[in-house]
Amino acid sequence: MMRTFLISLILIAAVPVKAEIQAVDIYSVKQLSQLIHQDRYLQQVKHDDCQLVEDIEARAEVLKEPLYQFLWGEMLLTGTCVPQDSRRGMTQLTASANQGSNEALFRLARYYDEGDRVIENNETAVKYALPAASGGYIPAQMLLVKLLNEGYGSPFDYEQSYKLLYHNVFDDKVSKDKAEKLLKRLATKMPASIVKRAQKRR
Repeated sequence: MMRTFLISLILIAAVPVKAEIQAVDIYSVKQLSQLIHQDRYLQQVKHDDCQLVEDIEARAEVLKEPLYQFLWGEMLLTGTCVPQDSRRGMTQLTASANQGSNEALFRLARYYDEGDRVIENNETAVKYALPAASGGYIPAQMLLVKLLNEGYGSPFDYEQSYKLLYHNVFDDKVSKDKAEKLLKRLATKMPASIVKRAQKRR
């Protein structure tokens, strides 16, 4: 009897106890914005064990919150925590852009610039990059100047695009150096007087 009892205790001790999954609160707009700017939004959703899928979908599809439309669209496009549905994902991303989300505008510009998930169309990339750049979104400003340097877009946008990027404050030296190279190339397409005017403080 004692032997049977001891064997039972050993067997019970050998069974692994699964750790409880901690409940995760939905991200605030500020938190989500930071995750997007750090390009960690999809990793975070997976890190949270995909617990927030229904909340994210509701905020995107029902409440139509722009940043959540962006996140939900990217989850659908990449198959993160949900079955991949590229058409539906692109619809959500476009809806976010139509509400003025700089993040979504920039993402669409990148998709069209790289020909990722859509047919490459650099003029369409410029169309999406322009409003995001004007909204102060540095990655969009970088992309816009790159596209202008490559001959896309209109020369009428040179001065404003130069000015937007030139007068920014950058988080790191790598970004600043990249901006300087892009601006130096764009300056060769503009009269010196226009470049000088663009460099003046707003």
